[in-house]
Parts: sequence; structure tokens; C-alpha cells
Amino acid sequence: VAGAKKGVVNMISLDYNRAKEDVQRVIDGSTGQFKTDFQQRAADLIGMVARSKTITEGRVNAAAIESMERNSAVVLVSATSQVTNSPPGKDEPPQIWRLRVTVADVGGQYKMSKVEYVP
Repeated sequence: VAGAKKGVVNMISLDYNRAKEDVQRVIDGSTGQFKTDFQQRAADLIGMVARSKTITEGRVNAAAIESMERNSAVVLVSATSQVTNSPPGKDEPPQIWRLRVTVADVGGQYKMSKVEYVP
């Protein structure tokens, strides 16, 4: 559960002042196809965050193991992210995330290998 929670917080917490580092943290905490896909979109994501001067803070509200196998687990995660640099008077509501995160044991460390949005 801890690997999924940390991965999700890293994924939904972005600061344009350190966008490259934030995105790299997600890549470092990932493996498999999810890592490959995220790496391919990294430059676009960094550019978008920088252009919009986005700062978001993510928080995991709850997490539970849906299933486990020998070297992986599927974790259901409920999280929110809040834009913290909105102009005065333009408060944006928090973004609500419901995710199914597959984590895989990579050298004793659980890393995200798949992330699905749950309706």
C-alpha cells in the first residue's frame, strides 16, 4: 500500500518550479509499461506545467489492497489534488482521483506498473 500511496502523491503533486524533478520522481517510482508510457509523455507534461505555472498538492485519502500475488498487488486509492496557486478569487475545487494502482516488487521496492482511473 505504501508504494502505491507514495506513487500517487508524486503523480498528482506538481510544481512548475521543479517540474523536471517531480516528473522524474514519478518515473523513478515506476516500472514496466506505465514507466515507458510516462517517460514518453514526460516532456509534454513538464512543458504544460511550466507554461501554466501549475502548483498542485496531492493527498491520499484512503488506500486498500484489492488483490495480492507473490510479487505484485493491486491497490485501490482515493486521492485529491488541490491547485494552490490560483489567482485570488478564482479558487479551484480539488480534483478527486479514484485509482486502481498495480505495484510490482522491483528489487525489494514496490513501484507502480499500471494506473487505471476508476469511474
